[in-house]
Amino acid sequence: MSYDLNFWKYKNGVYLNNQSVYEKCSNGEIVDGLEELAIDNIRQQITKKFSKWKMEESDNDWENSKGEGAFQIFHTTQFIRFDCYEMNGDDMNKIIDIMLKFDCPLYDPQVSQRYD
Repeated sequence: MSYDLNFWKYKNGVYLNNQSVYEKCSNGEIVDGLEELAIDNIRQQITKKFSKWKMEESDNDWENSKGEGAFQIFHTTQFIRFDCYEMNGDDMNKIIDIMLKFDCPLYDPQVSQRYD
C-alpha cells in the first residue's frame, strides 16, 4: 500500500485552497503565497532520522534495510512530498514530526485535509 505525505508553508496572512495548492505543487508549479522551504536542512533531518535506512543512488529513494518500508522524495523550492510504500505509521509520523519543526503541517490528499 502506498501513501503520500505532502508539506508546504503559507506566507503570513495567506491561506489558499489546499487541494489546488497540492495539485499545482505536485506538477512542479510555483505557487504565489507559499514560502520557500529549507530543502537542504529538511533532507539533512531525514538523513539523520532514517540513518539505518538505505539511501539509493538517486538520493531521493529510501528503503528500510531491516524490514518493510520505503519512501521516495519529490520537491520543489516550496513543496515536498514523501511517497511512502509499505511504511508503518510510526515511521510516517517521524516524517510528519520533522516537517512540523519547519512549520509545515501535513496535507493528506487521501482525505483532502490539512492538519494545521
